[in-house]
Amino acid sequence: MKDPVAIIGIGEIGGVIARGMLRAGHPVYPVTRDMDMATAAQQIPEPTVVVLAVAEKDLHPTLEQIPTRWRDRLALIQNELLPRDWQAHDLDHPTVASIWFEKKPGQDVKVVMPSPAQGPHAGTLVRALEALEIPARELRSETELLDELVVKNLYILTTNIGGLAVGGGDVETLWRDHRETAEAVFDDVLALQEALVDQSLDRDALLERMLAAFDGDPAHKCMGRSAPQRLQRALEMAREQGVEVATLAAIGERAGG
Repeated sequence: MKDPVAIIGIGEIGGVIARGMLRAGHPVYPVTRDMDMATAAQQIPEPTVVVLAVAEKDLHPTLEQIPTRWRDRLALIQNELLPRDWQAHDLDHPTVASIWFEKKPGQDVKVVMPSPAQGPHAGTLVRALEALEIPARELRSETELLDELVVKNLYILTTNIGGLAVGGGDVETLWRDHRETAEAVFDDVLALQEALVDQSLDRDALLERMLAAFDGDPAHKCMGRSAPQRLQRALEMAREQGVEVATLAAIGERAGG
């Protein structure tokens, strides 16, 4: 029997990770919303990895509560994630994965493309996903990780906010029939990402990679229930960073009206 794994947040994605860890031979200890993490850390003092699989809005409040003995064992798998998120909590080098599969209630896992992971416990995550025949790969550097996180953010925000602008649909339709809108949203999101990572990014290369993800699942729906919240978070961050995002602002005004 391999060393145990703790999973904070047992939603759809957390449930997939739990199954993969069990299949790979790790005992799994769930940490739910109503459990005390400090108590859990006393009962499971040395897990192989502590997977944080909460919703985006719960990331920072949860990171504030992580027990000291778990901090160097963290693996983050949230969307809308960048280094500034974990650096704000004095985490230097957590394991981070960019999840490129979808899991909805009552449905099987749908893979868009292989999920990359980087950090001290990336191999454990990759092996757990591969145990479920979900393609995954381990990255070699933090530079590669940053690139992967930006691509995922561009994909998530462009499709969700673009979907709000055009009334839903799938990613193939968004790009085929509403390309001008999709590119305008993409450019605003790219400008925001550049401000958040404090560096210039290669627009053409990132656009090409986002479109490769579109090709991975052309029927992927553009927006779900979280799309309005994603737009509002993007607008708030743009205001904080002093980034002009005229297209996102106009979509926000229409959605609010």
